[in-house]
Amino acid sequence: MNSKVFVLIAGLVALTAARAAAHHSFAAEFDANKQVKLTGHVTKVEWQNPHIWVYLDVKDDHGAPERWQCEGGAPNTLTRNGWSKDTLKIGDEIFIDGFPAKDGSKTCNARVVKLPDGRTVFAGSSNGDALPKKP
Repeated sequence: MNSKVFVLIAGLVALTAARAAAHHSFAAEFDANKQVKLTGHVTKVEWQNPHIWVYLDVKDDHGAPERWQCEGGAPNTLTRNGWSKDTLKIGDEIFIDGFPAKDGSKTCNARVVKLPDGRTVFAGSSNGDALPKKP
């Protein structure tokens, strides 16, 4: 019986550690002292916990598409802010104001999103109360 209890406890510890590792600290991944402003077309939306992800193609300075991924808040938070899983559709042109990843990848934490209908909505980001610094 003791070995079964040990295996059960070890399994629970492993699951807890995996969930904790999957949810990251804003400050560890994103730079709150910089901002990124993106205009692009939605290529994919992942509406799932713990955060939604919006993928979009943004044209670089030469007109070539760059693939960006932007993290938003939890679906529940976004729903309370007027979003639904159908708010963004593939091909929609949107504007995202957010915080870039510290590692230089084409990743950001979205703060606000301007939707195709002109509404600007809070993206429910991990650091949603932080305001981007003005240049």
